[in-house]
Amino acid sequence: MGSGNGAAQMNLLERGLLSKPGSRDEDSGSEDETILYTASFQEMEDNFVKYQTAQWVLYSLLLILAWGFGLFMLLYLPVRRHILRKDIRSRKLYVTPNAIVYKYRKPVPFPCFGELKKEKYVLLPSVADVVIEQGYLQSLFGVYSIRIENEGVRRPPSDDVQIQGVVYPGAFRKAVLARLSEIRSDVFSRQVSVTEDAPSLRIGHPSASWMSPSKSLRHDSFHPSGELMILQKLEEVGSSVKRVQTLIEEQHSQASQSID
Repeated sequence: MGSGNGAAQMNLLERGLLSKPGSRDEDSGSEDETILYTASFQEMEDNFVKYQTAQWVLYSLLLILAWGFGLFMLLYLPVRRHILRKDIRSRKLYVTPNAIVYKYRKPVPFPCFGELKKEKYVLLPSVADVVIEQGYLQSLFGVYSIRIENEGVRRPPSDDVQIQGVVYPGAFRKAVLARLSEIRSDVFSRQVSVTEDAPSLRIGHPSASWMSPSKSLRHDSFHPSGELMILQKLEEVGSSVKRVQTLIEEQHSQASQSID
């Protein structure tokens, strides 16, 4: 239960970071965000339904031999196909400048009780790779599945975004990796600009023209300790001067007594 709550909180955090002020009208469905690439599912609808149907029938046959429960699964097959078609028709998968967004509406196991709405936001800086997978049964129907791997975010493997039925998974992967490379190049250029602008910050220091950045930083870091050392030496000089004055006064007093 703890991992599920953590994943839900992470999703809310990502969605809050991606949302813009004044664009939180979820009922209208309008979002003011730039879409760089949109994946398609329509061309794969029939193959996806056939693949899921074949998988369901295989499971049903196995359960018939085991406990007989598979017979009810075969009777439920028409409802299952209806749910699958509504599911894949409602799917939306697109890439924005900041995230990968996946939305869909799927009827519950008994469609008369409504639909299940789900939205998944994956921040692009946290994406490690987009994996394209195809099992043996999927290859018979030409269905691919993609899995988005995260880096730097601790989540259980079951919470990874896994999507089946994308028409051109390779194009989607290229779009994501291209945007990732742009983000990383922007970050690198900013780091370079910061390092180039760093010497201009040391113009006020007299030694900035001949000291290296590491030496100047070291000089700046030890500046307070140098002032303390100077103060200690001044105190020592003052105490020694006082001692000399006391010795001179004692000598004067002894000389005056001898004269008397």
